[in-house]
Amino acid sequence: MEIRGNLLDRIAEAEREGWLGEIEGVRVSLAGAEDKLGQINRRAQTAPISLGTPTTRSTDRE
Repeated sequence: MEIRGNLLDRIAEAEREGWLGEIEGVRVSLAGAEDKLGQINRRAQTAPISLGTPTTRSTDRE
Protein backbone atom coordinates (compact mmCIF):
# COMPACT_ATOMS: atom_id res chain seq x y z
CA MET A 1 0.00 0.00 0.00
CA GLU A 2 2.91 2.34 0.79
CA ILE A 3 4.46 1.78 -2.63
CA ARG A 4 1.09 2.44 -4.27
CA GLY A 5 0.80 5.73 -2.36
CA ASN A 6 4.30 6.76 -3.39
CA LEU A 7 3.52 6.04 -7.03
CA LEU A 8 0.36 8.15 -6.85
CA ASP A 9 2.44 10.99 -5.38
CA ARG A 10 4.96 10.65 -8.21
CA ILE A 11 2.18 10.80 -10.80
CA ALA A 12 0.82 13.98 -9.24
CA GLU A 13 4.30 15.53 -9.21
CA ALA A 14 4.93 14.55 -12.83
CA GLU A 15 1.59 16.06 -13.88
CA ARG A 16 2.43 19.32 -12.08
CA GLU A 17 5.86 19.46 -13.72
CA GLY A 18 4.64 18.38 -17.17
CA TRP A 19 6.85 15.26 -17.31
CA LEU A 20 4.68 13.33 -19.76
CA GLY A 21 7.08 10.40 -20.22
CA GLU A 22 7.45 10.01 -16.47
CA ILE A 23 3.67 9.89 -16.01
CA GLU A 24 3.28 6.96 -18.38
CA GLY A 25 6.15 5.01 -16.80
CA VAL A 26 4.83 5.50 -13.29
CA ARG A 27 1.32 4.48 -14.39
CA VAL A 28 2.75 1.19 -15.65
CA SER A 29 4.43 0.67 -12.25
CA LEU A 30 1.19 1.60 -10.49
CA ALA A 31 -0.74 -0.98 -12.52
CA GLY A 32 1.80 -3.62 -11.48
CA ALA A 33 1.53 -2.64 -7.81
CA GLU A 34 -2.27 -2.75 -7.94
CA ASP A 35 -2.14 -6.17 -9.61
CA LYS A 36 0.14 -7.46 -6.86
CA LEU A 37 -2.19 -6.08 -4.16
CA GLY A 38 -5.08 -7.85 -5.88
CA GLN A 39 -3.15 -11.13 -5.81
CA ILE A 40 -2.43 -10.70 -2.10
CA ASN A 41 -6.08 -9.93 -1.36
CA ARG A 42 -7.30 -12.95 -3.33
CA ARG A 43 -4.93 -15.26 -1.46
CA ALA A 44 -6.04 -13.84 1.88
CA GLN A 45 -9.67 -14.69 1.08
CA THR A 46 -9.11 -18.39 0.49
CA ALA A 47 -9.99 -20.78 3.27
CA PRO A 48 -7.17 -22.49 5.11
CA ILE A 49 -6.36 -26.06 4.13
CA SER A 50 -6.66 -28.69 6.82
CA LEU A 51 -3.56 -30.85 7.00
CA GLY A 52 -4.99 -33.10 9.70
CA THR A 53 -3.59 -33.85 13.13
CA PRO A 54 -0.01 -35.08 13.25
CA THR A 55 0.60 -38.51 14.76
CA THR A 56 3.72 -40.23 16.00
CA ARG A 57 5.12 -43.38 14.54
CA SER A 58 5.41 -46.52 16.60
CA THR A 59 9.02 -47.31 17.45
CA ASP A 60 8.43 -50.97 18.38
CA ARG A 61 11.34 -53.10 17.26
CA GLU A 62 11.22 -56.84 17.38
